[in-house]
Amino acid sequence: MHFNYNSLRDFIARLEKEGEVIRIREKVSPILEITEITDRICKSGNGGKAILFENVACPERSRRNGFDPQLNNSRTGVPVLINAFGSRKRMAMALGVDDIEEIARDIQELIELKPPQNFIEKIKFLPRLLEISHYPPKVITGKTPCHEVVLTGDEIDLFKFPILKCWPLDGGRFITLPVVFTKSLKNGKRNVGMYRMQVYDKKTTGMHWHIHKDGASHYDEYKKAGKRMEVAVAIGTDPVVTYSATAPLPYGVDELLFAGMMRKKGVELVKCKTIDMEVPATAEIILEGYVELNELREEGPFGDHTGYYSLKGDYPVFHITAITHRKNPIYFTTIVGKPPMEDCYMGKATERIFLPMLRALNPEIVDIDLPWEGVFHNCVIVSMKKRYPMHARKLMTSLWGSGQMSFSKMLLTVDDGINVHNYREIASVLLNNINIEKDIFITEGILDVLDHSAPNPLYGSKVGIDATKKIEGEGREGGMRNAECGVRSFEPATHSIKDMILDIENINIPIGNERTEMLFISIKKNKPYHVKSLAEELSKIISADCSGILIVLDNDVDINNISMVTWKIFNNVDPKRDFYFFDRRLIIDATRKWKEEGHARDWPPEIVMDSEVKKNIDMRFSKTAV
Repeated sequence: MHFNYNSLRDFIARLEKEGEVIRIREKVSPILEITEITDRICKSGNGGKAILFENVACPERSRRNGFDPQLNNSRTGVPVLINAFGSRKRMAMALGVDDIEEIARDIQELIELKPPQNFIEKIKFLPRLLEISHYPPKVITGKTPCHEVVLTGDEIDLFKFPILKCWPLDGGRFITLPVVFTKSLKNGKRNVGMYRMQVYDKKTTGMHWHIHKDGASHYDEYKKAGKRMEVAVAIGTDPVVTYSATAPLPYGVDELLFAGMMRKKGVELVKCKTIDMEVPATAEIILEGYVELNELREEGPFGDHTGYYSLKGDYPVFHITAITHRKNPIYFTTIVGKPPMEDCYMGKATERIFLPMLRALNPEIVDIDLPWEGVFHNCVIVSMKKRYPMHARKLMTSLWGSGQMSFSKMLLTVDDGINVHNYREIASVLLNNINIEKDIFITEGILDVLDHSAPNPLYGSKVGIDATKKIEGEGREGGMRNAECGVRSFEPATHSIKDMILDIENINIPIGNERTEMLFISIKKNKPYHVKSLAEELSKIISADCSGILIVLDNDVDINNISMVTWKIFNNVDPKRDFYFFDRRLIIDATRKWKEEGHARDWPPEIVMDSEVKKNIDMRFSKTAV
């Protein structure tokens, strides 16, 4: 069954019908409190429910910073919808299907679509052609919902909306789910992207365009031409349009056409009031304005989906010329932080939907998995049909050259038949199939701007791991099985390691007795290059016959929590700097890096909610599921 939503409200109505939304009527603040409540519900199991906050307090504006974090007796009158995409079920509901795989199959059919060769084929092709003809967006005229209220001049005030301050160390309040519209100056092609927007005052925000994104590409065109760039922002579009703004489409492909394909119906647009741009007619809120050339302002920090605060940076400034909205708008937003959160389910949808496109470029791909702990861009697991020597390495190199896959820091390839979504099976295959000396290769390339582990912003080292079975012509075998080949286990050594090296606080062997073992070690780091010296000591203590991967973490990490450990590895490691090879052993430094170790950039703090906010929520919601 396929559902079409004309608006966000249609989606909310279905969430209500399916029992997938809870209403919170008690007054809450958009300053930290909504985040704390939502974070708890996100992590309550299977993503919890969508939340509609009906009574959001309106923080008083102050002369100094635009708002006072203390509550007053008024309210915004604007409810907040959040976590609407925060489960596998709701993500499918948002895209109008029972199963995300339905969309993947539709894309596969379009990729394989061939022009009809004869009259009979042309007749059979007509229904499909008629369906496709409804996909493009269309501009309508007349009174539309998003223009029921029009604010210009001194009427413009962003603080009438319950824009969130998500985490204690955030640089301010951020619009976190904006659908941002720009046009290429060269060819007029539209881009629809999603970039967070820090609110500076009632009429200006930041525009967090990463240099690799299409919005930044358009901005560069205007800068070169010396022309002011018009920008429109839609908040609270129908769920398919909102998701499409996050989709990693090839450059120049219209996100609204993609949305039309998923909706089976084109998106209705209306012209803006003060700029030459078209926006979704049924959106809850529209911000119209421009980005001035050569005007940058400090943006951030921001508690991001990595689970860390992203660093401050200079970004373009968005000036608002008009705000239009429905008479009684709903503020649609999200929060990000330590996974799992709502965006994890959006990422999983992207994983499934875009698999056919990756296969079109690399037909050897069978399946792909983006672990939550890898925060979308730090780890990719790929199963493949291997046909010839070094085929896995060829595939990894190809993926690093494919669109947003280029940001991937760690790629792991396994054979066809391995379930990439079963992490225990993946770990077993990894440990049995790799030769540590030969199957791990390190290269360099671009990284996501949010990667904090690299010595330089925006680029650093990457690692490819070939965990496929080795075939004739590759000239090597995987690691040697302990029981069969006389390779000794780490386990006997662990009893003496802790006594001999006092800096070690805890040791855990999560997976052992395979071709290669894995060992987690936590230390109290007290000097630069501590792990390097530790690695040298361990190489002397542990028998040369022991083959394995040793991962060293800070002592505040629970090394019995596999999810926490993998999250630290994916986020804290620069492979070129942090991988130490000793014969058949690999030691990985997943600790925080110091400036004394050559890491000149600031190491960001982990996201943690303010204790007073947590205490306040505990007291006020003690009798509820929150």
